[in-house]
Amino acid sequence: MRGRVKHDYNEIKKPTVEPKRQTLATLGTSWQDRYRKKLTSAEIAVSHVKRGGRVFVGSGCSEPQLLVGALEETGKKLADTEIIHTLTLGVAPYVNPHFVDHFRHNAFFVGPNVRSAVFEGRADYTPILLSEIPRLFKNGRISIDVALIQVSPPDEHGFCSLGVAVDIVKAAAENAAYVVAEVNPNMPRTLGDAFVRVDRLDALVESNEPILEWMVPSSDVIAARIARNVSTLVENGATLQIGIGSIPNSVLGYLKDRKDLGVHTEMFSDAIIDLIEAGAITNARKTLHPGKIVATFCMGSRRLYDYIDNNPLFEFHPSDYVNDPFVISRNDRMIAINAALEVDLTGQVCADSLGYLFYSGIGGHADFIRGAARSSGGKPIIVLPSTTDDGKKSRIVPHLSEGAGVVTTRGDVHYVVTEHGIAFLHGKSIRERAMALISVAHPRFRRGLLAAAKKHHYVYLDQVLPPGGTTYPSELEKQEILKDGTAVLFRPVKTTDERELQRFYYSLSQESVIDRFFAPRAAFPHVQAQLLVNIDYEEHMGIIGIVGPPGAEKIIAVGEYFVDHSTNTAEVAVIIADKYQNRKIGSTMLNHLAQIGRQRGLVGFTAEVRIGNARMLRLLLKVGRTVESRIAGETYLLSLRF
Repeated sequence: MRGRVKHDYNEIKKPTVEPKRQTLATLGTSWQDRYRKKLTSAEIAVSHVKRGGRVFVGSGCSEPQLLVGALEETGKKLADTEIIHTLTLGVAPYVNPHFVDHFRHNAFFVGPNVRSAVFEGRADYTPILLSEIPRLFKNGRISIDVALIQVSPPDEHGFCSLGVAVDIVKAAAENAAYVVAEVNPNMPRTLGDAFVRVDRLDALVESNEPILEWMVPSSDVIAARIARNVSTLVENGATLQIGIGSIPNSVLGYLKDRKDLGVHTEMFSDAIIDLIEAGAITNARKTLHPGKIVATFCMGSRRLYDYIDNNPLFEFHPSDYVNDPFVISRNDRMIAINAALEVDLTGQVCADSLGYLFYSGIGGHADFIRGAARSSGGKPIIVLPSTTDDGKKSRIVPHLSEGAGVVTTRGDVHYVVTEHGIAFLHGKSIRERAMALISVAHPRFRRGLLAAAKKHHYVYLDQVLPPGGTTYPSELEKQEILKDGTAVLFRPVKTTDERELQRFYYSLSQESVIDRFFAPRAAFPHVQAQLLVNIDYEEHMGIIGIVGPPGAEKIIAVGEYFVDHSTNTAEVAVIIADKYQNRKIGSTMLNHLAQIGRQRGLVGFTAEVRIGNARMLRLLLKVGRTVESRIAGETYLLSLRF
């Protein structure tokens, strides 16, 4: 049986386990003889680390714990020895203060085990895209004297698998002057471009340590709401990249009803198994590596490691392939989901620092945002809670914190998702971006953000917002499929619909305008249009019918009602784009509004209808159980009961 260890960033347990496979060192072929001659102890192996040298340590859950432990023992003999790696989950003794003269860590990604050392200036941080790190090793700009890695036992051909972390480890193993491998039977044998030959390894240390495990941080209510919003952007046949964190991982829980999803991702964890077993992930419609899950590393539990062991469904490749934006873009309908720390009102995204404090790293964030943007039908998505954990500060900000770095530029950003909704920014003006981001910020901070936007002349100086505390009622969204297959989404109107609402009204025929407003109208200016989209969803309810994908929606119908508390009824009005009339959109809109009204305690509608508007009269007569009418001038005054 393989051992089991749980890791929560704070505690690592190392139970004694029996190896799954026997080592092949005693067998008699020539490569096996060479294997046996390379066997040594961890202490002797790390003695090749010299003063002033540069040492690479394997990534993530693949950190060679035995070798790192031996490195700590020999540390006092060293001086100015540089340690480089991306995120690792094990101990990092080389950043302890008493080793300050012996080791200097250089992080390509700042993990929790080295974060305080970077904060305090006892360790360095090199900002770089994960896709570009292997090139640094290959071209010698960052030469490696000793690489400490962990591998599976060799197969019958003398090839060891790099297991749960291929990413930059393969390039390090291929370009280091001296490679020490911790050979561990508990390391799963992953397939793809994940192998290193025994002859390439200079020293071998056999180990029986359990592979480090990583438990995804538990999802809270806010993460679940964000994940639910993101899931609405994921269509059948999409290919997914899921970043690190509870929010991206939570998205998977909302996708079990999808069909033929694919995966091309930097990393994945246990939740992917559930989607595979539910039949949601088949990779059948992938346009690159169809039928395969492609990744560069994984972090999870023993369940995950057993699942991927020798499993041809999974292919692991180095990060300069998996994270190459041009490779990523070859996946149609590529959806990249990555977390952020701050987003400013122009769309700049900070994901690696808290002001001057380097918190994580660029990683694959920018790689996948760029790659998904180039994909046919792709969607690059940034996710973040609307506030800090204590709720005291907004993460949607007028400007990034002093010292904060931009990981996704305002030119690269597409979707930003919080628990309060989805903001689509690509191709939008600064005014449109600011209003979209304010609409998904926490309601408590929207007024202050609007004031800042006005101060910097990002928005109209007379711009208003919905009444304080208003929450977008996503539960009122409803999709209908027309007879010709056209999908129409009926949803509450949003602040960001102002421009499209204007375009809708300007597209109407003069007859339709007169039917709705009882007189010709030459203009629908901002000062009037904004009052139709900034509503409270209680006294004033507005529903629009839209067609088209997110970010390219077109309004084809508008319905609204205004509550009269004296009669417990509401005055209703509906207008449909000319080319979509006589397709049951009007009746669907009215029925949807009536259902909302009934749920909120209304007993009926009132309406004013131009006498020549026979179509609207027929629609209203179908909605009410009883209808009273009288003529006033050129209009019918209708009163109907549900």
